[in-house]
Amino acid sequence: MTVTVQPGTTVPGAGPEDTADIEPGLYDIDADAYHADPIPGGSLSSTGARTLAKRCPAVFKWQLDHPEPPKKALDLGTAAHRLVLDDGPELVLVDAARWDTNAIKAEVAAIRAAGSVPLKRPELEQVQAMAAELRKHPDAARLLEPGSGVAEQSAFWNDHGVWRRCRFDWLRNDGQAVDYKSARSCRRDDLEKAFHEHGYHQQQDWYEDGGTTLGLLDPERPMQFVLQEKDPPYLVVVTTCDPMAREIGRHLNTVALNAYAICRETGEWPGYLPNPMISLPPWVERQYA
Repeated sequence: MTVTVQPGTTVPGAGPEDTADIEPGLYDIDADAYHADPIPGGSLSSTGARTLAKRCPAVFKWQLDHPEPPKKALDLGTAAHRLVLDDGPELVLVDAARWDTNAIKAEVAAIRAAGSVPLKRPELEQVQAMAAELRKHPDAARLLEPGSGVAEQSAFWNDHGVWRRCRFDWLRNDGQAVDYKSARSCRRDDLEKAFHEHGYHQQQDWYEDGGTTLGLLDPERPMQFVLQEKDPPYLVVVTTCDPMAREIGRHLNTVALNAYAICRETGEWPGYLPNPMISLPPWVERQYA
């Protein structure tokens, strides 16, 4: 299988209002263009679907209308992506003991304005060490081997009148998607909690659905997650969701898609359902039974 990438900074045919001429496909656009959503009238991402499924339409609409600026806490993950995938924003060393002076604040702001990521020396050394350790892991190194695929590609497709989108970390030439994530802990129990909390099972179904629809992915090759701890010795785990987790993810995505379609049609984005009485978590009730 060969991945076909359509170059360009905009989705062809994306005029100010009409989506009739937009071609579903895989596009080589930068992250800012992707997150700004080039589809006229809007499209639903995996992140948006997770918000709709786990929160409510009102929260989704608020986040859509009030995008947050880049957070310092995300810099480390972005920097690790840059070194592991060899794609993304430039990493700029700000070799200053203090970042709270006016001069350094201005320098950091200018770096961010240019689309780059400012890093302190310990942070840069940390992500360099993470990338080096990842290359020693046989499965991770094979999946992310340079030349075996393309990085940071944006996919757009129409699902019964609803435009959907996703951005692949690494799309292999053999039809397999790979997603790289940094993690606090790669211990099995901690990963299970993280997958549930962050909705990675929804992400896997969303990406596989889009990739299969567009003929980019082999249905027999499940999406793989390469997870790496952010603290030494920077341990790496390669895994994928089991069938039950994927089925739950698909159900939640269906709920999100239906909610998104109805809210767009009605123009109403409701909050949470009324909760006249609240129960304690089941594990508490079992403890006191």
